[in-house]
Amino acid sequence: MKTFEIKTFAIEFDSIDELNKEDRMLLKKAKEAHKSAYAPYSQYYVGAAVLLDNGVVVTGNNQENVANPSGLCAERVAVFAASANYPGVPIKAIAITAHAKNFEITTPVTPCGACRQVLAEYAELYNSKIRTILMGETGKIYVIESISGLLPLMFQAKELKRNKS
Repeated sequence: MKTFEIKTFAIEFDSIDELNKEDRMLLKKAKEAHKSAYAPYSQYYVGAAVLLDNGVVVTGNNQENVANPSGLCAERVAVFAASANYPGVPIKAIAITAHAKNFEITTPVTPCGACRQVLAEYAELYNSKIRTILMGETGKIYVIESISGLLPLMFQAKELKRNKS
């Protein structure tokens, strides 16, 4: 048996004002997006904004459904809308933030496992890293330069395409 360590790195910012102009704009778009989320059950309103290589920003928000798990996370809504409307255009970055009705979110909002895997698929498809900007309502902001930092042991399509030797 052998034990090994997996490390990931994030850049931490104290304020949105410390971010570069592009990341600030993307977070603002994500904040706008969470305002129209449909979250009557959790009352946890998530917004995501995807920046494509062509400069277009596509937003999404969580869409809940009483027949859970029929809803969809904000990240996948934004990524799938971007792919449907701008096929073949790589994703450069995604910003994610949220607002809760009954409490203040003071830590960066992170994507669920399914959303991480979807982001990893698009990063692999376009050979891109996908910069990820994570924020709560207040508090620190995390920037992760590559999706592999969120999902270091990601399942990749090449695993399905191997031939038996």
